[in-house]
Amino acid sequence: MSKDQYVIGVDYGSDSVRSVIINANNGAELASSVFYYPRWQKGLFCNPAKNQFRQHPLDYIEGLEQSIKDCILKAGGDSIAAAIKAIAVDTTGSSPVAVNQAGTPLALLPEFEQNPNAMFVLWKDHTSVKEAMQINNHAAKYDINYLKYCGGIYSSEWFWAKLLHILRADVAVKEACYSWVEHCDWVPFLLTGGNDISEMKRSRCAAGHKALWAEEFGGLPPNEFFTALDPILDGFTDRLFKDTFTSDVSAGNLSTEWAERLGLNTDVVVGVGAFDAHMGAVGGQIEPYHLSKVMGTSTCDILVVPQADMEGKLIKGICGQVNGSVIPGMPGLEAGQSAFGDVYAWFKEVLAWPIKNLLRNSALLDSHTAAALEKELLDQLIPELSKQAALLPRTEEDELAIDWLNGRRTPDANQELKGALSNLDLASDAPRVFRALVEATCFGAKNIVDRFIAEGIPVKGIIGIGGVAKKSPFVMQTMANVLNMPIRIHQFEHTCALGAAMFAAVVAGIYPNVEAAMLGMGSGFDKEYTPEAETIAYYEARFLQYKTLGGFIEASTIK
Repeated sequence: MSKDQYVIGVDYGSDSVRSVIINANNGAELASSVFYYPRWQKGLFCNPAKNQFRQHPLDYIEGLEQSIKDCILKAGGDSIAAAIKAIAVDTTGSSPVAVNQAGTPLALLPEFEQNPNAMFVLWKDHTSVKEAMQINNHAAKYDINYLKYCGGIYSSEWFWAKLLHILRADVAVKEACYSWVEHCDWVPFLLTGGNDISEMKRSRCAAGHKALWAEEFGGLPPNEFFTALDPILDGFTDRLFKDTFTSDVSAGNLSTEWAERLGLNTDVVVGVGAFDAHMGAVGGQIEPYHLSKVMGTSTCDILVVPQADMEGKLIKGICGQVNGSVIPGMPGLEAGQSAFGDVYAWFKEVLAWPIKNLLRNSALLDSHTAAALEKELLDQLIPELSKQAALLPRTEEDELAIDWLNGRRTPDANQELKGALSNLDLASDAPRVFRALVEATCFGAKNIVDRFIAEGIPVKGIIGIGGVAKKSPFVMQTMANVLNMPIRIHQFEHTCALGAAMFAAVVAGIYPNVEAAMLGMGSGFDKEYTPEAETIAYYEARFLQYKTLGGFIEASTIK
């Protein structure tokens, strides 16, 4: 491998898309570029009060083109472009969209361009809570447990619940919707010039974790299962998929149109897509029994387990166990928290209200100074809260929080649950409340680890990747203390994009398999947080308080 060979990894996040160009010979980053979704930034097509979060496909298309072209320009232009061998893509999920028979998202058609129901239904959209509950109740009537590989509970964050909700909510979309497609399947289809939905290669990762696909079932549950749930779903299984593909498989070559748009050539291979956390786990050099936590607005927690150790095991209350969803040939187990960084962002917004709404009206400051001061204060808010929270003494009466501000993903999905704060008194200031919120998110992480262990899957350590892992020592040290377990932080900043690039290198034939790509392109770890012995007993007691309060809230919520 003496000659430089380059690959592109594309990582679609909740707020932006990032592309990176990686030297496949050694994993070195040549360039990266971020594109923030303009429509999403304006809050278009979203209604947080209704838990509605939609994204327009144009945000994705524009981001794909601009971020890759910017990367190529930064890396050196045409000479680099000529040596690019493959592209692979990861996305958030489950983030599906209604498409026509050609595989075109309905929002790209003139009659639907402003209709949120014709757009991608983002992972954090919880408008289908009712539908998820109905799926769970319906599945309980069958001798075959179609929910057995998704933890036994279907979530409103997932594929079928969202499809059922959209079809019920919008007659025009229902009539025009030929099929239902995950974001991670659509982007490779777009890049390869796909124009027939029946030819789309569907991701094993997405289908297995979110759409009830399983090898044991020979594909999806039968049409009769869905029509008995609601006749509106009749025929959809025939227009979806039976076969799925792991991400070391080619989805095709770059189309002439996209080759011209990106300044590349049609020899570039495009890999089958997957979800961000699963490719991120590969970028973070996952190894068996070490939990990869992708920590951003939410968390997605990934474990891989040797096939022999999974025989006969069904892990309750997680987001699925799917052979090949992370590393081909090995079962991938997924869990996660519906809100993580979003919890801290919520508290920041609460504290920022007077800054945003009063400072700009100050009679003492001109508008330019007020805007600059607002930015300075907001940038300092979380770092300063973290600094002060870390200095606080620990007592039995400290403030206590529950982290379910966006429902609970795992263990045991329930998106109707709400967050809580308790033990408040007149001394409860911002650093104390912030500490309680951080502890709550770490307790949520411990709940997941404990579930794996209780189900017979050991967790030997934690691999931290994502924005929070890189930027917040206070959160990471608290988590190490709560888990009583070391946390290694991967040194590569854009780990999900690096994972996509590793898959691209395999698809291009540069490496024979994902394990070899991880070895050849992995950059290792640059920090490790170890538990502080003096905190262990304190957090063991606090975790029991968290469990008790959470149990009370859950019992009060169940109708």
